[in-house]
Formats: sequence, C-alpha cells, structure tokens
Amino acid sequence: MSEKSVVSSPDAPPAIGPYSQGIKAGGFVFLSGQIPLVGDTNRMVFGMIKEQTEQVLTNVTALLAAEGLDMNDVVKATVFLASMTEFSAMNEVYARHFPGVPPARSTIEVARLPRDARVEIEVIAKLRD
Repeated sequence: MSEKSVVSSPDAPPAIGPYSQGIKAGGFVFLSGQIPLVGDTNRMVFGMIKEQTEQVLTNVTALLAAEGLDMNDVVKATVFLASMTEFSAMNEVYARHFPGVPPARSTIEVARLPRDARVEIEVIAKLRD
C-alpha cells in the first residue's frame, strides 16, 4: 500500500471542508484547488480576476514551499474559471508564476466556484529526488 501524508502551510488558507490542503504520495504532491482566500484569515480577495489569480497562486506557492518545492516542480495544473471571458487576464498572471517550462494545463469554465470565487487552481508537483 502506498503511503501518503498531509501537506499543509499556515501561509495558505485552511481547508473549508473535509479535505486536506494537499497530499504527498507516490513521488508527487497533489494540492487541493485553491481559491482567493488570504492565509489564515480566511478572507476572500474580491476584485478583478488578476487580483484573485494572484492570491490563488500565492496560496499554491506557500503550499509547495512547505514541501521544499516551487512552481518549477509543478507538472500539471487545472484552472477553473467562472467565465472564459476572463481567460486572457488570468493567463497573464499565471504566466508570470511559471517563467520556465510551464506545466501541462487544463482550463475549464464552471457554473460556480466556492464562495463565488472567479478562479480556482489545483496543481500536481513532482517531488525532487
């Protein structure tokens, strides 16, 4: 049986349901979808898609750092958008966070996100040898 352990960081918002911020298993880190909540305050960043995307990726960065990883270790990302009309603006911020070889990615328009967020991003990162 494969062992797994919880990934967590006080610099990212706590889970708002029965799930972990992330799980480390099988040589990978699987992060739960992050919405634009600020650290341990659990306060939502309202505003435009760029501000929300920035906060989401700040949360992702904090969780990766808890395992000694960074955005260069991300191999797959899934982006959920409330509206594809905001794709270009989200993508502009996203690109700044992945300056090297970007991970594989899917982007999906959804009817609604938790707390009426405009964006949610989940990632899978490879642990370093």
